[in-house]
Amino acid sequence: MKQKQNTFKLSMLDELNTTGAGYDVLRYISLPEVLGTEADTLLYFMGKNLARRLNPETMHDLFYLFEKLGWGRLEFVKEKRKSLTFTLMSDAVVYRLKAPFEIDFRLEAGFLSEAIGLIKNRTCECNEMINTNIHQIVFTVYFTDI
Repeated sequence: MKQKQNTFKLSMLDELNTTGAGYDVLRYISLPEVLGTEADTLLYFMGKNLARRLNPETMHDLFYLFEKLGWGRLEFVKEKRKSLTFTLMSDAVVYRLKAPFEIDFRLEAGFLSEAIGLIKNRTCECNEMINTNIHQIVFTVYFTDI
């Protein structure tokens, strides 16, 4: 039997104040080592679970969460019948891309996939593409229930 998860009010994030270095060390050094070869998949599903726990109800909530979680500035680019495209840029993204360890955005992709699914009441999956030349991440959310 699946346990019901508690959701959290987005305002609780205003009470947190941390720097990103500790997060990055955990995220990009410790977690991949602990998760092993399945790290990409597990991080994606951790992102989905986090979106369910934070339960964004609007696109504004989604943009707020990306900023507040220190992931960067998420911007909506375009909508097609079967997909939505977003970009992620910020100083934090630039620093992450220049870091001396392997960087991924699977957690963010999973979060975005589930968040859009919750907001639009659709089933979604998300892919990300890293453009290192302009320090930008492009996320494409695909509707899989069409």
